[in-house]
Amino acid sequence: MLFIQIESKKHFIDDGAETLSTTSWSVTDSEQCFVALDSSLCRNLFQADTCHKCQEGWEQNGPQCYYFSTDELTWEQARERCRRDGADLVKIESEDEQVEHTASFLIQKVKDKMVEDEDKFWIGLTDSVTEGTWLWTDGSPLNKRFDLGQPDNWKGENADGEDCVRMAEISRLGLKGWFDKSCTAPQKRICEKSAETGR
Repeated sequence: MLFIQIESKKHFIDDGAETLSTTSWSVTDSEQCFVALDSSLCRNLFQADTCHKCQEGWEQNGPQCYYFSTDELTWEQARERCRRDGADLVKIESEDEQVEHTASFLIQKVKDKMVEDEDKFWIGLTDSVTEGTWLWTDGSPLNKRFDLGQPDNWKGENADGEDCVRMAEISRLGLKGWFDKSCTAPQKRICEKSAETGR
């Protein structure tokens, strides 16, 4: 952990009208630069590092921004809405995004935002091109696993089966909480994009 001593500084805020008193800060990731701090203060503290921030309504995890919708759209509509916002449906590829425990970022956020059991969120994974070959929206193959008994390509809702993936909180068995679903079923969505950078 990096401890930074902030000395009184001149000209930081309002052309020097205000100064900062000596304060100790604990930083676990200098790239985040304390989202609450003004970018000029961040630039001064971490001269070589870049600050990352997300626009209002998006949640930040490291250098990535995530949007958890409240409206429900088909998978294609959800992806288009994400793309309109300069993002795409989330691709879960790192241990920071989703791991086997409930403290992970996406799992915790999904759990916090689920109101009902069916409140699940589209992610950027589909086998709509070739049945059984799960690909992310960028064309890369799936290298993680689904929840127990998933994918099941259930045809009870749609004769074409289930070709798109939604995410919920992890199950009581500790598995990932990914479920295949008909791409035409309205669901919430998780969009992902890189945070805006500045110095």
